[in-house]
Amino acid sequence: MTITRRHLIAGLVSAPLLPAVARAAASTHQPADLPRRIVALDWSSAETLIMLGRPPVGIVRIPDYRAWVVEPPLPDGVADVGMRLEPNLEVVQALAPDLILIAPGLEAVRARLESIAPTLRLQVFTPGRPAFPAAIAETRRLGQLLGLEDATEAALAAAEARMDRARAQLTRYDGRPLYVVNVLDDRHVRVLGQTGLWQAALDRLGLANAWTGDSGPWGMATVGLERLTTNPEARLVHVAPGPAGFETRLRTSPLWRHFDMIRAGRVVGLPAVFPFGAVPCTVRFAECLSRALAAEAGA
Repeated sequence: MTITRRHLIAGLVSAPLLPAVARAAASTHQPADLPRRIVALDWSSAETLIMLGRPPVGIVRIPDYRAWVVEPPLPDGVADVGMRLEPNLEVVQALAPDLILIAPGLEAVRARLESIAPTLRLQVFTPGRPAFPAAIAETRRLGQLLGLEDATEAALAAAEARMDRARAQLTRYDGRPLYVVNVLDDRHVRVLGQTGLWQAALDRLGLANAWTGDSGPWGMATVGLERLTTNPEARLVHVAPGPAGFETRLRTSPLWRHFDMIRAGRVVGLPAVFPFGAVPCTVRFAECLSRALAAEAGA
């Protein structure tokens, strides 16, 4: 049987072990033609591909990626393939991908995507399990699939080094635990839980998470403001984006001023960081948080 390019890539996607596929290719005296043109229909895959030096040829919602994910920056020439949950399949097909990477929410259209190219879902978030180790494992899985094992290990080592340098900036930090939140409206936040992706950044920086409640299915729990009272000595870290005018209401609203940490000015704002990504956004969070806390401490 002749093993075609598509058969090889489909085998790489579906097989648990790449050596079996490599042996199959070798038996036909044909080298494994690894994926090079990749469409990423979720941002965690997109940022991971960029980190590995193999940027996608297309992603969903480029303006939102640049606003919410920010780093790593998207190279020029990447095509916008539409909405996150409703990608334009005609555009995807026109890009002639070797591989399509999807998010869990796209399983409903997976069969249609499979008719275009082999399709793979990277699984970072599983309820009750820490996200960052899964992000590391899936990064290595993708690197192996693309034949980029050395680049993957180099990128992961660089990520660890960047977080260690971020920790070195915090020698004057007062050690207070942190409530890390995305503000949803004047009464609700999404708070980082112990299984959330950014928890690994807190651990690497030597910082404590003030939230000990539920982590939610994606590592962040949506709660009312009244839940942020269990640790009155904590510091609030709010990560953009937030609702319009939030910064002003944070200082003036009686509801927000009810909290000790608000009245005492123990509040730090961070620029946009994507909470549902992979390794790159964890590094970005660590660096943004370290800079903000060091600035507050006068370091």
